[in-house]
Amino acid sequence: LGDYNGYLPMEPGVMSLCESALQDFAALGCKVEACQPDFSMERLWQTWLVHRHWLVQGSLGGLYADAQKREHLKPEARWEVEGGLRLTAADVYQASVSRSEWYRALNELFDRYDFLLLPTAQVFPFDAQTPWPRVVGGHAMDTYHRWMEVVIGPTLAGLPSMSVPVGFNPAGLPMGLQIMGRAQADLAVLQLAYAHEQLTQWVKRCPPGCLQNA
Repeated sequence: LGDYNGYLPMEPGVMSLCESALQDFAALGCKVEACQPDFSMERLWQTWLVHRHWLVQGSLGGLYADAQKREHLKPEARWEVEGGLRLTAADVYQASVSRSEWYRALNELFDRYDFLLLPTAQVFPFDAQTPWPRVVGGHAMDTYHRWMEVVIGPTLAGLPSMSVPVGFNPAGLPMGLQIMGRAQADLAVLQLAYAHEQLTQWVKRCPPGCLQNA
């Protein structure tokens, strides 16, 4: 699935590292092809945003309602609650409909493919003192979690997904690929991930410039 035909901003080096890892799956006997779901990715984002607003407001709404406690919520949490307060029942219903249609779009791909792959992240690990990346691949992030949009597809579909390491960039920072399977194919996803681990042994390798203890 890559970056969904250029829809997802990616930090330089992410896509090339992930694409180079596709040969490992070919070595395992997989036939690897590019594919795309028949679904608007911006619609998927809005669907996820409604669900997240709704759930966060449900869990933090009580704290937000208390003016004194509200001051202790970070801005991002307050933003989520306020988004949830603006939702109507019709908004939540429509998001549920869209979620079901996303599931069906992926099922159409699973009529042809056994697994779907896409990067685990849009950015390499960043400094712990940075709250969240404001710009990715030259694109400004409009929310505090837009930079991790790549992970919402499997989550919203409720499908089994597992991340496997695929190596390091020249700075020694790691990246991975998500292996997504059809509904209830949890064991198959685990089996492919295990086969990939046995072939690549990335979990035993050190990043460039790192000295491994004997």
